Amino acid sequence: MMVMKLSFAGLLVATVLLSGCTVVDLDANGQPILPKDPTAKAGFSSQTPQQVAEENWEPRVLQASADRALGWADMKTKSTTVKTGTSESVFVRAGGTVTAVSPAEDRERKLTVTINGEAVPVLIGPVVRSNAIRDAAGFRFEEFTNQVQFAQMTKALNRQAVKQLPEVDASWVGKPVQLVLAVLMQPNQPPEVVAVSMKQEAP
Repeated sequence: MMVMKLSFAGLLVATVLLSGCTVVDLDANGQPILPKDPTAKAGFSSQTPQQVAEENWEPRVLQASADRALGWADMKTKSTTVKTGTSESVFVRAGGTVTAVSPAEDRERKLTVTINGEAVPVLIGPVVRSNAIRDAAGFRFEEFTNQVQFAQMTKALNRQAVKQLPEVDASWVGKPVQLVLAVLMQPNQPPEVVAVSMKQEAP
């Protein structure tokens, strides 16, 4: 009789849950397993973030930035449409003049570039703390196994970007440069700007 009561109670609970929400499978830790995006690359779950970054750098970062990069002025206009409490990242192509370079021993180095009359700090690493490249490239949480792997993807892409950048020293000051940037825009805050590629131009 006890077994029958428990079974009926379990059935009742299951019925209530089914009527009130969408049922999802649980993992070994009892956490819901979110459905994968049907357009996600299946290999991401079996690859390290560094492998994903290296294999997708050309199509999802370089090619994407070439295809849809905004100008600096267009980015500034677009930033005014970002809603409070949210952020948005885009690729930007810009030219400017280097006005300062942080010391080589600084782990979070910045290159200050005057773009359209505005002094813009550009993160060049080796340590870059920003989601700008990941989000501008359109990587989504659903493409990865869990939140930890998704966060690690940020670091892997930033490391990949730093590897592509030329050596920067004080001799760059005063020189014109062309930049491809990933820019994270947030309301009422200066943009967070990460170098994807850069090169000096002839004066």
